[in-house]
Amino acid sequence: MAPYRGRLLRAWRVLFACATVPVTGRQSLHILPDSELLSMSLDQYNEVLKKSKLSHDPAKVQMVKRVGERIAKATENFLREEGMESEISSYKWEFNLIEDDKTVNAWCMPGGKVAVYTGILPVTEDDTGLAVVIGHEIAHAVAKHGNERMSQGLLAQLGAIGLSAALSTHPGPTSEIFMAAYGVGANVGLLLPYSRLQESEADHIGLILMAKAGYDPRQAIPFWERMNKKGGERPPEFLSTHPAPETRIDEIRAEIPEAMRYYKGH
Repeated sequence: MAPYRGRLLRAWRVLFACATVPVTGRQSLHILPDSELLSMSLDQYNEVLKKSKLSHDPAKVQMVKRVGERIAKATENFLREEGMESEISSYKWEFNLIEDDKTVNAWCMPGGKVAVYTGILPVTEDDTGLAVVIGHEIAHAVAKHGNERMSQGLLAQLGAIGLSAALSTHPGPTSEIFMAAYGVGANVGLLLPYSRLQESEADHIGLILMAKAGYDPRQAIPFWERMNKKGGERPPEFLSTHPAPETRIDEIRAEIPEAMRYYKGH
């Protein structure tokens, strides 16, 4: 079944336009209009917030918004520099802190809809550690990994079907694919073989975003070391699709010199 799915995805890459991931230059499959994903993102984000308990700790909430807004501004500058200025208008930034100390996770939906769980704050420790996380999650949005995951998920599970049609005929499975594609959940199932590459790209782009926002990208290494220790035998959601800890840290260490060129605080 796996070889067949691979041939199917390669065939659809020929039929549908591919997008180029910033920084890495990788070609990725996108069969869904970004406008439809933006609309669905707003609905799903609001639904998550309704079902969640938002933190009322003013210091923690302000930290998330403060770091988020700095990364958002850096992201818009990054998009201008990458010739993607037309996409800035699609970002309606929102940063919320969800009160859940057992969930070590964060995610970003299309349009800059970001959620951070209180369970990850002991690992981030400070603004710079949080910048690693938020930069990484926003990097997923910039690289349009969600569109790629949704495209792969719809093809693998529902066949060649547009998002509107999928929502109409298979609303439950389509919503599940969407939530998994953006990391809102524990397991991405069939998408796992692809997501490790995407996670590495998000690490790479995230380093640049945090550096442009004035956060020292060198601090990404101790953050990931703390996260790996937190994982133990059962890794938190935030680690579920990442490369092996040693591999990730080695890759980040190799990418730091590039990110340092954007860092004005050293």
